[in-house]
Amino acid sequence: MERPIQMYFSYGENEILYLSSKDEILGKAICEVGHIYREVNTDLFFSIIYHIIGQQVSVAAQKTIWKRMADHFGKVTADKINKTSINELQSFGITFRKAGYMNTTAMNVLQGELNLDNMWELSDDVIKSLTKLPGIGIWTAEMILLFCMQRPDIFSYEDLAIHRGLCKLYDKEKIDRKQFEKYKKQYSPYGSTASLYLWAIS
Repeated sequence: MERPIQMYFSYGENEILYLSSKDEILGKAICEVGHIYREVNTDLFFSIIYHIIGQQVSVAAQKTIWKRMADHFGKVTADKINKTSINELQSFGITFRKAGYMNTTAMNVLQGELNLDNMWELSDDVIKSLTKLPGIGIWTAEMILLFCMQRPDIFSYEDLAIHRGLCKLYDKEKIDRKQFEKYKKQYSPYGSTASLYLWAIS
Protein backbone atom coordinates (compact mmCIF):
# COMPACT_ATOMS: atom_id res chain seq x y z
CA MET A 1 0.00 0.00 0.00
CA GLU A 2 1.55 3.28 -1.13
CA ARG A 3 1.49 6.09 1.40
CA PRO A 4 1.83 9.79 0.59
CA ILE A 5 4.91 11.63 1.76
CA GLN A 6 4.14 14.36 4.30
CA MET A 7 6.69 17.12 4.48
CA TYR A 8 6.45 18.16 8.15
CA PHE A 9 5.26 16.70 11.45
CA SER A 10 1.60 17.58 11.77
CA TYR A 11 0.38 19.47 14.81
CA GLY A 12 -1.69 22.57 15.39
CA GLU A 13 -3.84 24.65 17.69
CA ASN A 14 -5.27 21.72 19.67
CA GLU A 15 -1.83 20.48 20.70
CA ILE A 16 -0.56 23.99 21.48
CA LEU A 17 -3.58 24.92 23.60
CA TYR A 18 -3.46 21.64 25.49
CA LEU A 19 0.25 21.83 26.32
CA SER A 20 -0.01 25.51 27.26
CA SER A 21 -2.93 24.80 29.59
CA LYS A 22 -1.01 22.00 31.28
CA ASP A 23 2.24 23.92 31.70
CA GLU A 24 2.49 27.72 31.69
CA ILE A 25 6.30 27.66 31.39
CA LEU A 26 6.22 25.42 28.34
CA GLY A 27 3.35 27.46 26.91
CA LYS A 28 5.42 30.64 27.11
CA ALA A 29 8.34 28.89 25.38
CA ILE A 30 6.05 27.60 22.62
CA CYS A 31 4.83 31.15 22.02
CA GLU A 32 8.40 32.45 21.80
CA VAL A 33 9.64 29.66 19.49
CA GLY A 34 6.64 29.71 17.15
CA HIS A 35 5.56 26.92 14.87
CA ILE A 36 8.20 24.25 14.24
CA TYR A 37 8.50 22.70 10.79
CA ARG A 38 10.20 19.35 11.38
CA GLU A 39 10.66 17.18 8.32
CA VAL A 40 9.16 13.69 8.27
CA ASN A 41 9.10 10.88 5.73
CA THR A 42 6.37 8.25 5.75
CA ASP A 43 8.48 5.63 3.93
CA LEU A 44 9.07 3.16 6.79
CA PHE A 45 12.05 1.37 5.19
CA PHE A 46 13.68 4.73 4.48
CA SER A 47 13.12 5.73 8.11
CA ILE A 48 14.68 2.56 9.53
CA ILE A 49 17.79 2.89 7.36
CA TYR A 50 18.05 6.65 7.94
CA HIS A 51 17.91 6.26 11.70
CA ILE A 52 20.44 3.43 11.69
CA ILE A 53 22.78 5.83 9.91
CA GLY A 54 22.06 8.50 12.52
CA GLN A 55 23.04 6.48 15.56
CA GLN A 56 25.91 8.13 17.46
CA VAL A 57 26.71 10.60 14.69
CA SER A 58 25.78 14.24 14.19
CA VAL A 59 22.74 15.26 12.16
CA ALA A 60 25.09 16.79 9.58
CA ALA A 61 26.98 13.49 9.21
CA GLN A 62 23.71 11.57 8.96
CA LYS A 63 22.51 13.82 6.12
CA THR A 64 25.85 13.59 4.31
CA ILE A 65 25.89 9.79 4.41
CA TRP A 66 22.27 9.59 3.34
CA LYS A 67 22.93 11.93 0.38
CA ARG A 68 25.76 9.67 -0.78
CA MET A 69 23.45 6.67 -0.67
CA ALA A 70 20.60 8.51 -2.39
CA ASP A 71 22.94 9.77 -5.12
CA HIS A 72 24.15 6.21 -5.67
CA PHE A 73 20.87 4.27 -5.43
CA GLY A 74 18.27 6.84 -6.37
CA LYS A 75 15.44 5.51 -4.19
CA VAL A 76 16.89 3.45 -1.35
CA THR A 77 14.97 0.16 -1.28
CA ALA A 78 15.29 -3.20 0.45
CA ASP A 79 16.15 -4.88 -2.84
CA LYS A 80 18.98 -2.44 -3.60
CA ILE A 81 20.43 -2.67 -0.09
CA ASN A 82 20.24 -6.47 -0.19
CA LYS A 83 22.18 -6.58 -3.45
CA THR A 84 24.93 -4.32 -2.08
CA SER A 85 27.91 -5.82 -0.29
CA ILE A 86 28.82 -4.86 3.27
CA ASN A 87 32.07 -3.32 2.00
CA GLU A 88 30.24 -1.14 -0.51
CA LEU A 89 27.76 0.01 2.12
CA GLN A 90 30.70 0.93 4.35
CA SER A 91 32.12 3.07 1.56
CA PHE A 92 29.29 5.56 2.09
CA GLY A 93 30.77 6.36 5.50
CA ILE A 94 29.06 3.93 7.87
CA THR A 95 30.56 1.32 10.17
CA PHE A 96 30.78 -2.38 9.42
CA ARG A 97 28.18 -3.03 12.12
CA LYS A 98 25.68 -0.52 10.71
CA ALA A 99 26.16 -1.97 7.22
CA GLY A 100 25.30 -5.38 8.64
CA TYR A 101 22.19 -3.98 10.34
CA MET A 102 21.02 -2.50 7.04
CA ASN A 103 21.64 -5.72 5.14
CA THR A 104 19.78 -7.82 7.71
CA THR A 105 16.82 -5.42 7.73
CA ALA A 106 16.61 -5.56 3.94
CA MET A 107 16.69 -9.37 3.95
CA ASN A 108 13.96 -9.50 6.61
CA VAL A 109 11.73 -7.28 4.47
CA LEU A 110 12.36 -9.25 1.27
CA GLN A 111 11.81 -12.60 2.97
CA GLY A 112 8.56 -11.42 4.54
CA GLU A 113 9.79 -11.69 8.11
CA LEU A 114 9.28 -7.94 8.51
CA ASN A 115 5.95 -6.70 7.13
CA LEU A 116 6.22 -2.94 7.05
CA ASP A 117 2.62 -2.38 5.96
CA ASN A 118 1.29 -4.31 8.96
CA MET A 119 3.29 -2.14 11.33
CA TRP A 120 1.09 0.84 10.51
CA GLU A 121 -1.87 -0.97 12.04
CA LEU A 122 -0.14 -1.63 15.38
CA SER A 123 -0.34 0.54 18.48
CA ASP A 124 2.81 2.10 19.91
CA ASP A 125 3.75 -1.48 20.82
CA VAL A 126 5.21 -1.45 17.31
CA ILE A 127 8.35 -0.46 19.26
CA LYS A 128 8.60 -4.09 20.36
CA SER A 129 8.54 -5.25 16.73
CA LEU A 130 11.14 -2.71 15.64
CA THR A 131 13.53 -3.48 18.49
CA LYS A 132 13.64 -7.11 17.40
CA LEU A 133 15.65 -5.90 14.41
CA PRO A 134 19.43 -5.83 14.87
CA GLY A 135 20.66 -2.33 15.52
CA ILE A 136 17.27 -0.91 16.49
CA GLY A 137 17.10 0.09 20.14
CA ILE A 138 14.30 1.83 21.97
CA TRP A 139 15.49 5.36 21.09
CA THR A 140 15.78 4.53 17.37
CA ALA A 141 12.34 2.91 17.38
CA GLU A 142 10.84 5.95 19.10
CA MET A 143 12.36 8.30 16.51
CA ILE A 144 10.90 6.14 13.73
CA LEU A 145 7.47 6.33 15.38
CA LEU A 146 7.75 10.11 15.59
CA PHE A 147 9.42 11.10 12.33
CA CYS A 148 7.92 8.44 10.08
CA MET A 149 4.69 7.15 11.60
CA GLN A 150 3.93 10.52 13.25
CA ARG A 151 2.62 9.00 16.47
CA PRO A 152 1.43 11.89 18.65
CA ASP A 153 2.74 10.85 22.06
CA ILE A 154 6.45 10.03 21.76
CA PHE A 155 8.61 11.44 24.56
CA SER A 156 11.90 9.60 24.78
CA TYR A 157 13.70 9.20 28.09
CA GLU A 158 16.82 8.10 26.18
CA ASP A 159 17.03 11.34 24.18
CA LEU A 160 19.76 13.56 25.65
CA ALA A 161 18.55 16.68 23.85
CA ILE A 162 15.14 16.36 25.49
CA HIS A 163 16.87 16.16 28.86
CA ARG A 164 18.87 19.29 28.01
CA GLY A 165 15.68 21.06 26.95
CA LEU A 166 13.91 20.13 30.19
CA CYS A 167 16.87 21.31 32.29
CA LYS A 168 17.04 24.61 30.45
CA LEU A 169 13.28 25.18 30.50
CA TYR A 170 12.83 24.43 34.18
CA ASP A 171 16.25 25.62 35.37
CA LYS A 172 17.41 22.26 36.65
CA GLU A 173 20.83 20.63 36.60
CA LYS A 174 19.49 17.14 35.97
CA ILE A 175 16.21 15.37 35.28
CA ASP A 176 15.85 12.01 36.99
CA ARG A 177 13.51 9.26 35.85
CA LYS A 178 10.75 10.19 38.29
CA GLN A 179 10.76 13.83 37.17
CA PHE A 180 10.88 12.78 33.51
CA GLU A 181 7.84 10.55 33.93
CA LYS A 182 6.00 13.44 35.59
CA TYR A 183 6.60 15.65 32.56
CA LYS A 184 5.77 12.82 30.18
CA LYS A 185 2.40 12.29 31.87
CA GLN A 186 1.79 16.04 31.93
CA TYR A 187 2.43 16.40 28.18
CA SER A 188 0.46 13.29 27.17
CA PRO A 189 -1.27 12.73 24.75
CA TYR A 190 0.87 15.26 22.84
CA GLY A 191 4.36 14.22 23.89
CA SER A 192 5.62 14.38 20.32
CA THR A 193 4.79 18.06 19.99
CA ALA A 194 6.39 18.74 23.38
CA SER A 195 9.49 16.89 22.13
CA LEU A 196 9.76 19.23 19.13
CA TYR A 197 9.82 22.27 21.39
CA LEU A 198 12.26 20.79 23.89
CA TRP A 199 14.65 19.97 21.04
CA ALA A 200 14.37 23.59 19.89
CA ILE A 201 14.94 24.86 23.45
CA SER A 202 17.97 22.60 23.97
